[in-house]
Amino acid sequence: MDFSSILSGGFGAAQLTSYFSLAYLAVFLPATIVLYWLMPQKARRWVMLIAGYAFFWIISGKLVIFLILTTFSIHWFGLWLDKLNQLRKTEAKAAADRAEKKTIKKAYQRRQRGVVFLAAVLHIGTLLLLKYSPFFTTNINSLLESIGVHFAFDIPKYILPIGISFFTMQAMSYIFDVYNGTVKADHNLLRLALYIGFFPQIVEGPICKYNDTADQIYQAKQISYANLTLGLQRILYGLMKKMVVADRLNPVVTTIFDDYSKFSGPTIFFGAVAYTIQLYMDFSGTMDAVCGTAQIFGITMPENFKRPFFSKSISEFWKRWHITLGAWFRDYIFYPVSMSKPMKNLTTSARKKLGNHFGPLLAGAVALFCVWFCNGLWHGAAWSYIFFGMYHFALILSGNIIAPFSKNLNKKLHINSECFAYKVMQIVRTTVFVVIGEMFFRAHGLKAGLAMFKKLVTDFSLAELKDGYLTALGVDIKDIIIVAVTLIIIFVVSVLNEKGILIREKLSQKNIVLRWLVFLSLILFIVIFGAYGAGYDPVDPIYANF
Repeated sequence: MDFSSILSGGFGAAQLTSYFSLAYLAVFLPATIVLYWLMPQKARRWVMLIAGYAFFWIISGKLVIFLILTTFSIHWFGLWLDKLNQLRKTEAKAAADRAEKKTIKKAYQRRQRGVVFLAAVLHIGTLLLLKYSPFFTTNINSLLESIGVHFAFDIPKYILPIGISFFTMQAMSYIFDVYNGTVKADHNLLRLALYIGFFPQIVEGPICKYNDTADQIYQAKQISYANLTLGLQRILYGLMKKMVVADRLNPVVTTIFDDYSKFSGPTIFFGAVAYTIQLYMDFSGTMDAVCGTAQIFGITMPENFKRPFFSKSISEFWKRWHITLGAWFRDYIFYPVSMSKPMKNLTTSARKKLGNHFGPLLAGAVALFCVWFCNGLWHGAAWSYIFFGMYHFALILSGNIIAPFSKNLNKKLHINSECFAYKVMQIVRTTVFVVIGEMFFRAHGLKAGLAMFKKLVTDFSLAELKDGYLTALGVDIKDIIIVAVTLIIIFVVSVLNEKGILIREKLSQKNIVLRWLVFLSLILFIVIFGAYGAGYDPVDPIYANF
């Protein structure tokens, strides 16, 4: 990227959609840090708010109106719920007996549910309209054509603001929590605006709950040397993941997925593995940048990844991958569905007929289906994403069903499920399932994904593995070595983190010479081995598209 273009006014969306762009790292973030550091506490809040809206305006232009309207609307709905709650308490206090209090409570609960429903229709409905109406319209037209109806609806075209899925879900989590009583409605519009519009998380999350970050951001702590250095270290670590691994793998991923018909099963699998690594390094690297930026300002964000490729089951994998999205679906879809009155009745009935293990699984399966259908659709308006969701739904449900059989089988065969070899086997099995799922996720449509899977299991030709093979895929042996070395570094760090050994904290206890030697070595490593310059096109954050 040409730094002079930024100074001459080329400070546009394409340059700031990434937290690793020169525009962000060399201009926007330093300017925000300096202004924030110079101001007193109250003014720091306004600096952070202006930074949030300026960042969103730079990447989305006039579509910043969506963020502004969401903030005012959510604030108003929260106050409405709070007012109803206060009226309920006042009337209940004046009630003559318990029966009358119960009647009053039910009446106000119905009104509050109506408010929540209205908020959901307005905000989630807007998201559905903008993001999914072209998909649904296209499929309705296809259905009409298949039954001989010669009529087609016009397919709408909308421009989506970047990050709308993230900030809409975050805003709605606040409304749900106010309704459930786990959060008090915030009368302070500035605090709520800071919570929804905190600039590091707008593009790709994490999806924070109000109690996670609202007060932290509003406190507007002074920047400390420790937080500044620790935050910058984490940003650099994310930059290494993104530029050295994810972006370097992009040519081979694009080549294989764009022209999969030219390749055999082994190459398809190589492409699926490469994409899985690319996606993880891109998304987790961005989360490192987000959490590192937040740490500079003294804010602790919820972690979105906890070493997912150490998982021994698909269920565990999704507790370690995109954690905040999974928590949102768990709290606001899985629990409400599984704990609803019809599901409770179903569980009671099924428990009598199917036993204590399989009985509860029936209602759980309904809730799990709702979660994974929404999870698949959340990632995009395409059948491939819905299939991706159903794929993981089937794997998790199957794992829940066969769990007691597996335990009994291991016992009969005298297999120690706690031994190292058995755990490695579980990790490898889970990783293979994940790679196959990501292949469908990345494929250009469900038909392409199924065709790639067919090649994966039926075409074992190794004829294409010859001289010039890697070059034809857009990489060379040097690229593979650089990626491999970087992955080994990240693997070692991950193993240590898994054991509770935090590298940055350990490093902060060492002398300043060693700390800066490591810091500068990381910068040098990225400069030398990062994928940029001639021959490399800048790759926008993958999850920003979702």
